[in-house]
Amino acid sequence: MPKHLKPEELAINVAAPLGFDAQAVPIYEVCINQTRVMGQALNPVQLKQRFERPPVWQPEITDENRHVIAADIIAKRQAAGKVTRAAVLIPLILKPEGLSVLLTQRTDHLHDHAGQISFPGGRMDETDTSPHETALRESEEEIGLDRNGVEIIGQLPQYLTVSGYSVTPVVGLVKPQAEYVLDAFEVADVFEVPLHFLMDPANHQVRVWESDQGSRRFYSMPYENRFIWGATAGMLRNLYHLLKV
Repeated sequence: MPKHLKPEELAINVAAPLGFDAQAVPIYEVCINQTRVMGQALNPVQLKQRFERPPVWQPEITDENRHVIAADIIAKRQAAGKVTRAAVLIPLILKPEGLSVLLTQRTDHLHDHAGQISFPGGRMDETDTSPHETALRESEEEIGLDRNGVEIIGQLPQYLTVSGYSVTPVVGLVKPQAEYVLDAFEVADVFEVPLHFLMDPANHQVRVWESDQGSRRFYSMPYENRFIWGATAGMLRNLYHLLKV
């Protein structure tokens, strides 16, 4: 970020314009010197134990949720109709070579986050009894994920997006499926990224976009020909912070 700006001084409500190209935003920093997650922390048994007995840790407050991270502020905004409650599933696919994260590529015509990489999920329905139910239902609807093959092991703190969603990331261990049935309206593609890649801070980039209205700092995690950034990268950073300690 610009040297004259501290993180807390960056504008937090700067919305990206239509056609915004996140990949074109300059890299300010690569997190290569941060603590790495040890390999044994990435196996299913250790992950379950970490969620069952979490250490004291702090979620990373990004520019887009800096002003509403407190639960009471989120509740007030929800009551005022300014926040839409949602949940996503962070699907950790059980594979012999190690866990991988299943991600979706959104279609280009959607109103919110068109073309971006995200976790399966969406807004909570009135009939949903919990964020877990929302995450599983949306995953079934979007990619045909069989909920019977998902073991929920925990969740991460709520994450507020610029578009006004208060998202609960739900983490689950998932049995591999032979194929996925995509909702063609919402999902263009699904793909996997090794968990160890996403939990290595050397693969985390800090980018700062500057405009006449202010600056916005966000994370990106490019993988092969995929560009993971924004809220998805922010949630993965919180998973990283939980596992690194």
